Amino acid sequence: QEFVTVLVRDPRTQKEDSWHSYVDYEIFIHTNSMCFTRKTSCVRRRFREFVWLRQRLQSNAVLMQLPELPSKNPFFNMNNPHHVDHRRQGLQEFLEKILQDALMLSDSRLHLFLQTQLSPEDIEACVSGQTKYSVADAIHKFASLNRRFPIEDEERKEGKNDADSDSESSSSGLGPSDDSISCGCKASPASEES
Repeated sequence: QEFVTVLVRDPRTQKEDSWHSYVDYEIFIHTNSMCFTRKTSCVRRRFREFVWLRQRLQSNAVLMQLPELPSKNPFFNMNNPHHVDHRRQGLQEFLEKILQDALMLSDSRLHLFLQTQLSPEDIEACVSGQTKYSVADAIHKFASLNRRFPIEDEERKEGKNDADSDSESSSSGLGPSDDSISCGCKASPASEES
């Protein structure tokens, strides 16, 4: 039986510039569904990218009412753990509902959103055939460039105890391109704290 597991976890504050910051979330996918190019993947996305995704999916599924995103709270405080976790839960519920719908699963934008770190503009370009790479190429390229595995982390700790192994940029750190293990994330968000 086919399954799709999605977890939205590990919220982090990212600095955009000296005045602006935002929170992004790790999206972890594990599936055996034939709809997915990669069976496990991990990307980081911010709230506004979820808003973009919902708008695009809605424009393709005109007769369907899509699930709602958590409401945009004008008093949202990224330093308030309750606000951040409430949004995280809402984003996870949104993706869980989307991923149960066969029509949504046929939308290439959804797959690029979940399995690459392409920007919304680059996703649109790829889907409309304006790039040299296909949707599948983009997903495979991202998976081979941006992977860190739980096994790799264990070996690093046992082997050389590298002080930089849990650096802030670990979600985009380069890893080996071993197709037998295809998850770009750590085993648990707790191990990522520094």
